[in-house]
Amino acid sequence: MRHQKLRRKLGVTSDHRRALLRNLVKSLVERKRIRTTLARAKEASAFADKMVTLAKKGTLHAHRLIISELACPTTAGVLVKQIAPKFKERQGGYTRVLRLMPRPGDNSNMALLEFTEVIDEPKKPKKAKAGKAGKTTKAEAVETEKPETPKTTKTSAKTKPAASEKPEAVDEKKETDKKGGFLGSLRKFLKGDE
Repeated sequence: MRHQKLRRKLGVTSDHRRALLRNLVKSLVERKRIRTTLARAKEASAFADKMVTLAKKGTLHAHRLIISELACPTTAGVLVKQIAPKFKERQGGYTRVLRLMPRPGDNSNMALLEFTEVIDEPKKPKKAKAGKAGKTTKAEAVETEKPETPKTTKTSAKTKPAASEKPEAVDEKKETDKKGGFLGSLRKFLKGDE
């Protein structure tokens, strides 16, 4: 008998259950919202709340405890730096479980597990773009040294005749395509030309 045992077994061994919950919480931290079965979502919600509570402490010891529980330093870093600051004023209830329609295959209850606060992805600093703007390549340096006026006159003279020749050829092709074949006769019929 399992009197006063609060946690669900989830139909797996204890090691498997621990790995399952660990992976669910890692996915939750990475994606901010996951879809799973109702029982798994409830168990993962409790585990995720414990991890956020540890992350709120912000100490090195708490950070190491999170790493030992989740076995992932990057996930622990995201918890401490991005997610925990959103819940400074809250004393619990960091996640919520929303019921969904049953799964079509086996009719098991499905749920959506997500954080209660809106957590945005951090915007990457634009230092890399600013650094590239300061550096010029050899090709850009050569282009800046040459005077621009001869380029514009040469290109404008070349583009004018080419631009006038190309549309005529394209129009002729469209005319011939429209005239022949099944589609051409269908177009004529629908337009009422016949």
